[in-house]
Amino acid sequence: MPLTRRDFAKRSALTGAGVALAGSVGVLATAPGAIGAEAPDGGPDGAADGHGIGYGPLIADPDGLLALPAGFTYRIITRTGVTKLDSGESTPSHHDGTGTFEGHRGTTLLVNNHELKGPRADWPHPVPLADGLVYDPAASGGCTVVEVAKDGSPVGEWVGIAGTSTNCAGGTTPWGTWLTGEETEDKAGEHGMTKDHGYVFEVDPHDRRAARDPKPVKALGRYAHEAVVVDPRRGHLYLTEDASGPNGLFYRWTPPHGFRHGRGQLRSLAGDSGMLEAFKCFDSGGRFVDDLSRATKTGTVYGVDWVEVPDRDARKVSVRKQFKDGEITRARKLEGLWWADGGAYVVSSYARDESPVQHDGQVWFYDPRRRTLTLKVLLGVNQDPAKDGALDGPDNITVSPYGGLIIAEDGEGVQHLFGATDDGRTYPIARNELNIGTTAEPEFSEFTGPVFSPDGRTLFANIQEPGIMLAITGPWKRQRRQR
Repeated sequence: MPLTRRDFAKRSALTGAGVALAGSVGVLATAPGAIGAEAPDGGPDGAADGHGIGYGPLIADPDGLLALPAGFTYRIITRTGVTKLDSGESTPSHHDGTGTFEGHRGTTLLVNNHELKGPRADWPHPVPLADGLVYDPAASGGCTVVEVAKDGSPVGEWVGIAGTSTNCAGGTTPWGTWLTGEETEDKAGEHGMTKDHGYVFEVDPHDRRAARDPKPVKALGRYAHEAVVVDPRRGHLYLTEDASGPNGLFYRWTPPHGFRHGRGQLRSLAGDSGMLEAFKCFDSGGRFVDDLSRATKTGTVYGVDWVEVPDRDARKVSVRKQFKDGEITRARKLEGLWWADGGAYVVSSYARDESPVQHDGQVWFYDPRRRTLTLKVLLGVNQDPAKDGALDGPDNITVSPYGGLIIAEDGEGVQHLFGATDDGRTYPIARNELNIGTTAEPEFSEFTGPVFSPDGRTLFANIQEPGIMLAITGPWKRQRRQR
């Protein structure tokens, strides 16, 4: 039964401050030292901040790749143009979303997206067209599977799926597979493609045969997919869309009655199976919220309803354009998703003139039991992106086994991996020092795909351009709440 505006307003009045509706999940940005606020010493590179969070200032890398705190080290696992697949080709470029899985005898398996759009001729290192694993032979993207030994050394890398396009984020499943999303709406005949794109595909890192004859999961819709998470209790899938003109949507897919999740089951579904819906938010006064950028304070809580998508395969009109104003809620650059604490953390990377209110990043928490969306992190507009310190453009996200969030920065200027504690303070983990621009006009690629190894000892992350997967180890510790 839908949560009505009246019910939500009544519930909010009974609880007083709306943030209580979010259960035990702490607000991640509320005070000085929170994301978007300057750290006590003048910037994130000064953490720890005297209260025991973080790991200290970042130390420049003599090799010009990755600045880390004292005591931390990194190892290059794959690098485009340097490392090779088991089949002999170069590691594909443009690393993006990544998932980790337990392998045999203590190894770790990683599925790595490669965000390559358009014809294969456009890229020096597309995903190779491995026999039997190709969806569209004209497309350049896909996934590779990387195996890392227990001691952290790379073992091998092979193609998981090929012939897909613009594989951006994605997500792991409770049954041990990876869902990779295409961030494109190209149809057959557009940009050289021979098949329609904009779908989700399933990749099984443990079984190379499972992805043979790739089949899109059309039930999840055709649009500019970013990330996806699975509610392990209710079976819903939640998905983000990175699009503008108009802004994208946050989706929920409900499986059909009697459906049981498991390896390979999603690809067996018909294209109209289950129900795909877009979210619609309203505030504690029952007023409709047209865009998530309207929230200007952390702790803001919205009630959520779901509206069925008319044509999920977007045969004539893009999914997000099928709704009239007032029917659904939009947001700019809906990106990372991570399931934890009984719900989904959802990222909106930034908002500019296309949105009602500008910001440089939001992280929300959707609670499916209460059907509420709570703003946890808010970054104000970064006035000087070239200056190291201020943060902007959160993208891929993960929940740390040591508490709080780990966030990949995809903003302007300097790029970081940074942490956010449960009570809102931030600390740096890494800074990209690989200048792919010039001395006069430096440019630093975004971080992507932060994810911990199954044992929690190693943080894997990527530098998207040229395409480098890194394994970061060091004296990880639980980040304490401020007293």
